[in-house]
Amino acid sequence: MTVTLSREQLILRNAEGQVRQGRSRGGRAGRAAQGEDGTPGGGGGQEPAGGADAAGAARAAGAAGRDAVGRDAAGRHPVVAVTGAARGVGRALIARLATSKHVRKVVAIDDHRGDVSGVTWRVADVRDPALAGRLAGVDVVVHTDLDLAPDSDYRARRAFNVRGAQTVLTAAAAGRVGRVVLVTSAMVYGARADNPVPLPENTSLAADADSSVAGDLLEIEELARRSPRTHPGMELTVVRPAALVGDEIDTIVTRHFEAPRLLTVKGSAPRWQFCHVDDLVSALELAATGEVTGEFAVGCDGWLEQDEVVQLSGLRGIELPAALTFGTAQRLHRVGVTPAPATDLRYVVYPWVVDCATLRAIGWQPRYDNKEALRTLLDGRVGHHAVAGRRITRKEATITAAGAAGAAGAVIGTAAIVRMARRRRKTGT
Repeated sequence: MTVTLSREQLILRNAEGQVRQGRSRGGRAGRAAQGEDGTPGGGGGQEPAGGADAAGAARAAGAAGRDAVGRDAAGRHPVVAVTGAARGVGRALIARLATSKHVRKVVAIDDHRGDVSGVTWRVADVRDPALAGRLAGVDVVVHTDLDLAPDSDYRARRAFNVRGAQTVLTAAAAGRVGRVVLVTSAMVYGARADNPVPLPENTSLAADADSSVAGDLLEIEELARRSPRTHPGMELTVVRPAALVGDEIDTIVTRHFEAPRLLTVKGSAPRWQFCHVDDLVSALELAATGEVTGEFAVGCDGWLEQDEVVQLSGLRGIELPAALTFGTAQRLHRVGVTPAPATDLRYVVYPWVVDCATLRAIGWQPRYDNKEALRTLLDGRVGHHAVAGRRITRKEATITAAGAAGAAGAVIGTAAIVRMARRRRKTGT
């Protein structure tokens, strides 16, 4: 899972030298001329008193000078930058941090300005080595800018996710950021029929290193594992949420509940554990301020059995043999009918419940339980219909449900509907 970006790394080393030169000259005047959003004159928030020199001196004190709530050696709370801040998890996080008494300033980073006020916007692409210059004065970076959509082209998605994480890590090191928080997923533990329920947080990462979303996250975890050697002195925290639910969350799990029937595999039953975005955000605030460190999972307490999910959702289930399910799914993916590889299907038929022991040990508790999180997911599916991870029209979904009386009919019918939809999109009929 080695990623080689030598050209970008060279540019970042040059950027590091420029950042250091900027600090030696006082730095603040340069930022005032350019502006926080990267445009002349700027339009973002004001830099705190002391400018880049004070921020650089505080960072030079290192992680050892921070106490349990993230204060630096000068007794100040950290300046926290959040990537992907204009949408999804990132947007929810900056809105929370903007009102946090443990954060001195919030720097919101995305490729466009968002609508949250009370933060300083800096426009940047997380894959651009110039990101190092946008991290001036930052003590902590929380990286949430990920593409987890089931129907993204996997090559483009992999390039965005892995290159973005690598650039953030290298840019943070160049800017002498004290701590980076990476958000991956409990998917990295893998979904298996024989998984213990729950999985301990120190369980080996057993997801498949393939073209799936979990494969992207495994590569990001590998970057995190190598970070202490490649970026000594920079703290790293990895946060692994269970199946996310909430506004703008679109994953293989959420689309599973947009289908006419809930799929199960003979001989195995999933256990469902969710993580509401609000609970992830509260855990990320703790990580950003240094109250929890290392690698840890976040999610609702316990889990739901499949019968409970069927009852709460009102959806009927359909049970298929494992060989038919995964074999057909992989063939359909190979010919481009379905967006996700067969390994993604494991996450809706096998358990991957996690024990959130680290957060519990510091007294953190989720606001939502699994039933409430599932209701949030179900409310968000209104108007959406999907089969095999691909969204289709309501009429197509009705035909698929009606034709799914038998196991083989369910898979074949799904494939036929998806092919028909693709043909219509191509011809415009």
